[in-house]
Amino acid sequence: MRIHCKVVVIAVCFGVFLLLYFLGGNAAADDPLREEVVGEEGKEEAAAAAAAAVVVVEDGLSSRSPPEPARVVPAKFRKKKIPAAGGVGARAKEPPGGRKEGRAINTGVYVNAKSKRRNNAARPVARHRRVEEVMHLAVVACGNRLDETLAMVKSALLFSLKRITFHIFAEDSLAPQFEERLKKWPRSISNKFQHRIYPITFSVGNADEWKKLFKPCAAQRLFLPVILKDVDSLLYVDTDVLFLRPMDDIWDLLKSFNGTQLAAMAPEHEVPKIGWYSRFARHPFYGVTGVNSGVMLMNLTRIRSTTFKNSMIPTGLSWEDILHPLYQKYKNHITWGDQDLLNIIFHYNPECLFIFPCQWNYRPDHCMYGSNCKGAEEEGVSILHGNRGVYHDDKQPAFKFPFEDNMFQSLFYPIQTKFLDTVNTLCGRIPQVFLKQIEKTMRKVFEDKVVRHVKPHK
Repeated sequence: MRIHCKVVVIAVCFGVFLLLYFLGGNAAADDPLREEVVGEEGKEEAAAAAAAAVVVVEDGLSSRSPPEPARVVPAKFRKKKIPAAGGVGARAKEPPGGRKEGRAINTGVYVNAKSKRRNNAARPVARHRRVEEVMHLAVVACGNRLDETLAMVKSALLFSLKRITFHIFAEDSLAPQFEERLKKWPRSISNKFQHRIYPITFSVGNADEWKKLFKPCAAQRLFLPVILKDVDSLLYVDTDVLFLRPMDDIWDLLKSFNGTQLAAMAPEHEVPKIGWYSRFARHPFYGVTGVNSGVMLMNLTRIRSTTFKNSMIPTGLSWEDILHPLYQKYKNHITWGDQDLLNIIFHYNPECLFIFPCQWNYRPDHCMYGSNCKGAEEEGVSILHGNRGVYHDDKQPAFKFPFEDNMFQSLFYPIQTKFLDTVNTLCGRIPQVFLKQIEKTMRKVFEDKVVRHVKPHK
């Protein structure tokens, strides 16, 4: 009797369990929240199952019996996969004969090897390669300026970080010499730049007349926006310029231009009372002391698209159209050639010019009459401009810098030593102005190339 009672109790409990199970299943089916959660995942699983079935037919497996419909299991009720023995992402060991196509795997979806490759193969990631920014530097060389120009090029390469494209405008006799000398440079240097050599050309007016304006070929710089049509921005420097810090730093000043500015230069002088333009000019010039064009940063795209105000035509003229009539009007009143024409242009268009500090175009005028470049006194000289022929005579020996390939062994120490011989000259009395920035630059280059690349000992 007791056994019968136990059987009855077990049967009743089992019946109650089944009743609760079916009632719970119906309630879950009617639960809109669960239906929404399951619905989205179910659609994805169903779509994958349908795609797998199509793949089976396409692979010529239609002779097999169709697979059973895949059971859709909500993510929250799925069992967690146990990682393989090899760690996360390790593949399960396959049978000796390899996995057979069409074999069902534990995802509940009937797939074959081909569909697995389609679904699980790593999709190629679209990598947007960052375009390397290249700086453009132009120089015009005529006469005996070959070595002087190469010294400028070398100084730009010694310190700069980005690649540089040099646009060298040279007389026909100098062009092959530039090619020959540049090809002899070591690969460690030549990998940092590329160069293009152009003939001396003038698009308007009399070429011989332009060539004789001030110094040989100096007027070529006025035509750079017209010739270099594929260049957006450019730094022009005279041949007698030396970089004492990375060119990247002055190149970054392009980002400081406002909406109307399209070129940047330094003032011709810091003190109006002793400035040349403020005392002797017989033509309009920019600002109070005028500007010096030995170092000129340009947004060529803006220059080509701007109409410039002037005293000749009320409607204004483009850059190319204004050059020749401007020269014809003022040729008997200008002394410094193309620089005077630039001063006249920006006198009537001052909103187009950005003025950078004197340390970016440091000249003998800044120390011959006493130190008058405050920026250089505080930060040191950034770009040294040896105008007045100081590289070719001994009037200001402080401006003569030896530039060799190994700047740590053959640049800084000779410069320090050389200044001991120039302390009795006007510019040699302030060696800290010349040495401060180059010392800072060399220290930074040393840290970037040597210190930071040395791995600490473990």
